[in-house]
Amino acid sequence: MNIRRIALVLALALSTGLPAVAQTFPSKPIHILVGYSAGGAVDILARSVGQQLAIEMGQPVIVENKPGAATNIAMKALIASPPDGYTLMLAANALAANMSLFQPAPFDTRRDIAPVALVGRVPVVIATRADSPLNTLAKLVAAARAKPGTVTYATPGNGSTPHLAMALFAHEAGISATQIPYKGGTQAITDVIGGRVDVVAVNALEVLPLARGGKLRVLGVMSAKRTSVLPDVPTIAESGYPGFEASVWYGFIAPAGTPAAVASRLNAAVQKALATPAVEQRLSSAGGEVDPGSAAQFGALVESERVRYERLIREAGIKPD
Repeated sequence: MNIRRIALVLALALSTGLPAVAQTFPSKPIHILVGYSAGGAVDILARSVGQQLAIEMGQPVIVENKPGAATNIAMKALIASPPDGYTLMLAANALAANMSLFQPAPFDTRRDIAPVALVGRVPVVIATRADSPLNTLAKLVAAARAKPGTVTYATPGNGSTPHLAMALFAHEAGISATQIPYKGGTQAITDVIGGRVDVVAVNALEVLPLARGGKLRVLGVMSAKRTSVLPDVPTIAESGYPGFEASVWYGFIAPAGTPAAVASRLNAAVQKALATPAVEQRLSSAGGEVDPGSAAQFGALVESERVRYERLIREAGIKPD
């Protein structure tokens, strides 16, 4: 067999192999990596969607928690995995922010990952203790302008999505406020209720019980529109900052090189999972909403967020812990 015929045989094998892979996928358990500890918002969502994916795909779906290094540990595990569709990661905003937050960049989304599907969004909120004199967003801004740097805000950690969202708001509002970073939202909220910090920026999921119980007052939600679980709380955009939006978003990614047909099969399965009442209820109970779409749409979101965070982190001089 001459070289030309060998090349032709190889080309035909490759061209017919990929559809065969897609047709037999999945044939073993699928693993979902989560870069956070068990019990957190991303973990809860991964398990909720994973249950529905298992039904849809006819294979077990196993959630693996790999917390640490602001999700970079889980990202490295994903990138090192075979690009066969059997290892996914449920990522959030850190996917777009960490390339600028950490130097040298721990990964490159344009080179190392394949977007699969956007899952949904949950708003970041600004809240204060119920008896705080800073009981409106306007009063918070006025106090920060009157005495720059004296207003303090708690976050779940330096470089976390709520921290970046609050830094973006401060930039838009032209104010200077001092961040007090914590190792998670619980202690941040506790110190705001105790009066040790003025306000907290955190996912809506974490403040809802305390807001409903009268211990916290939510000053504004950072989503594009009001959330159904806090219908009386205005958005930041409604409060004098048109176009402002800073939600937490969640989406599935796979290693770069995952066959397009396999990624398409996964995307279709995620869309069906998002349409189930169980998943929709899980997100809506956290003040969020499902946000289905194509892999290309999710990829475009990640890239636009990467550019936005790159500018914010550079201009604000934000550094990781």
